Amino acid sequence: MAMFSTGVLVLTAPLHTLPLRIVPVLSSAAQLVERTLYVHLHPGLNLGSGTQPRPVFIPPVVDLSTLITRLYNNAANVCGHLDVRVLLTNVRAHSAANSETTVPNCPFPTPQLLSQSPEVVLTDFPLQDVGQSHQVTQCLLKYTGHCYVCSPKLHSVLLHPQLMKLEDEEKDDGLKEPEEKTNQEPLETYNDVVVGGTFDRLHGAHKTLLNISCLLANRRFLIGVCDQAMLKRKVLKDLIEPYSQRVQRLQEFLQDTKPSLQLEIVPLHDPFGESIVDPLLQCIVVSEETRKGGEAVNKKRIENGLPVLVLHEIQLLKDAHRTETEEEKISSSSLRSRLLGTLLVPPKDTSHLPPLPYVIGLTGGSGSGKSSIARQLEALGAVRVDCDKLGHEVYQPGTAGYHRVLEEFGSDILSEDKTINRRALGRKVFGNQERLKALTDIVWPEIALLAKNRISKAREEGKQVCVVDAAVLLEAGWTDMVHEVWVTIIPEEEAVLRITERDSVTTEDALRRLQSQWSNAKQVEHANVVLSTLWEPEVTRKQVLKAWNLLQKRI
Repeated sequence: MAMFSTGVLVLTAPLHTLPLRIVPVLSSAAQLVERTLYVHLHPGLNLGSGTQPRPVFIPPVVDLSTLITRLYNNAANVCGHLDVRVLLTNVRAHSAANSETTVPNCPFPTPQLLSQSPEVVLTDFPLQDVGQSHQVTQCLLKYTGHCYVCSPKLHSVLLHPQLMKLEDEEKDDGLKEPEEKTNQEPLETYNDVVVGGTFDRLHGAHKTLLNISCLLANRRFLIGVCDQAMLKRKVLKDLIEPYSQRVQRLQEFLQDTKPSLQLEIVPLHDPFGESIVDPLLQCIVVSEETRKGGEAVNKKRIENGLPVLVLHEIQLLKDAHRTETEEEKISSSSLRSRLLGTLLVPPKDTSHLPPLPYVIGLTGGSGSGKSSIARQLEALGAVRVDCDKLGHEVYQPGTAGYHRVLEEFGSDILSEDKTINRRALGRKVFGNQERLKALTDIVWPEIALLAKNRISKAREEGKQVCVVDAAVLLEAGWTDMVHEVWVTIIPEEEAVLRITERDSVTTEDALRRLQSQWSNAKQVEHANVVLSTLWEPEVTRKQVLKAWNLLQKRI
């Protein structure tokens, strides 16, 4: 079957029947579309009459909000790879008693320009007979062309035959769900709506929150996006996308969803932002877990002499793919933890290196668990090149490194047995950038030479993978001798605890040591793969195994 990058799914079934059909419809659509699937609800649209159908407008009712939640929830389970977006351009508060209406003599609005141009249009429209299919597809193509700006080679697909088959199978299995209770009550809408969050890697729960906020907002939608101070306590905060990227994704999603809204996106540096000072705001959208935050906003608004906001609470989506260490709800932190061990950035060009052994440069700050990961990779079959050990070899009497260090720092750094006293040497360079650089300029190239020799030896022995375990891999500029960079990270406060316990030093000393190294965020910028030893050893073991298995496929 042909695969399309982007598609529009036009759903014509009445709203109250859709909850039972979403899963088969999405399953069918996911076989045809591989990247973005726009879902547009046109209940009661008649594509079979031979005349040009009128646009369908739906009023914002409680059912619609329930349906949107259900849609994103099912999408996360059925077609997690797809970027699903529910379009709300035809939702209009309108006084007619009938909830699903086509408006007579209402001309089509200007076709909507979507951020990705649809290449295929899919529909659940039921055919009366087989001969009708050509007429329906033509009608659908024309209708879609009126609604959206599409790719000139737009295809159309009727999902109905597949759906009938799926529904028959369900009947055979006795899987008919009970009919849902419908709720055609109008949703209360507001001129100005506010919502806040991190919005890292937009997922189904974010989209539900955003879509329902758009449903409630008539004029302006204000979004506070967590930045800097507000990210400090987040799990795996170094994997959070940059602020500008998160804002860009939000803008694109909301421009598609409801372009008529006046959109304002502002950085949040504290839990309240503009929600406690903006007099025009009327409603804040919260989830079960952020309700308390909404209540705190209202307390502040009262203190500031402003009217309180209506709290509109939405249900969180349950995550069907979660592991035992992840939250039950769909959350960004779970998605970030799933990135651990995967290839985040393709390796840069390494054609100057022999293809085998494939060399991984493993690095990470003090206390990050780098050495334990290196040992696990060694147990899986990699040759470990321990640069810390090689560092000791550089100082051995009689080596080139030994003589150059003596020349540079004087013979008062020698012990009685003529070996270099690393404590005495450390005192000479401590806190002095210039002297420290003089030392690393001697030692780092020597360690690199020894490491390259170990890699060559592994090549002669026919080994497949080498791990260069080096705390200073990035600072020393050794990335040109590895195929990929793997970085281990843990939060600073956890690193401090581990260093003080392991090395019996003070908290201040541990902090100083960490601050003299590259930050997690800076190391992650150079990483192809990121790992974290923050949880139980078993969790780390699974991450390393995942990273190793994915690596085997790459090489």
